[in-house]
Amino acid sequence: MITPPPPSISPQQMNVFRIVCSMAWSDGKLTPEEAELMIDQFVSLFTTDVAEKQVLRQEFQDYLGQNIPLEESVPTLKTVEDRELVLKLGYMVIQAGGTLNPDEDAITADEKAAYRRLVDLLGLPEDRVQAVEWAADQELGQSDTMIHAVNSGLATFFHR
Repeated sequence: MITPPPPSISPQQMNVFRIVCSMAWSDGKLTPEEAELMIDQFVSLFTTDVAEKQVLRQEFQDYLGQNIPLEESVPTLKTVEDRELVLKLGYMVIQAGGTLNPDEDAITADEKAAYRRLVDLLGLPEDRVQAVEWAADQELGQSDTMIHAVNSGLATFFHR
């Protein structure tokens, strides 16, 4: 019997994905369209092989459905760089939430509360938070969609 290869992403990378998903879930819902777009974009970061894509799609789908609390995921981030990336991606997800659902309010009270909780859990100095938010706004302004902007940030993290 052949032993299958290890997962194509590390536990740390999957944890970042889980935190981003938590922010996407913060308004209490994640539409099938949002979920599919996120998964398609994230899977494309790791492989072009059809069989590998299917396996990775299932892994992401399983994690996406878990909606793991930030309090469990954030403490596992090891570096300031990882914390800043998670802040940036979380901010982008919250800020751009209305781009996939233009008929809804841009940012809900639940999303604001989730983002504030993320900021608190990350424990970054306020000046760093502001700098990261500014950089995220710049990237959102230059990207076609929030998912593509988030995907770009994840690509940088996953391939460093």
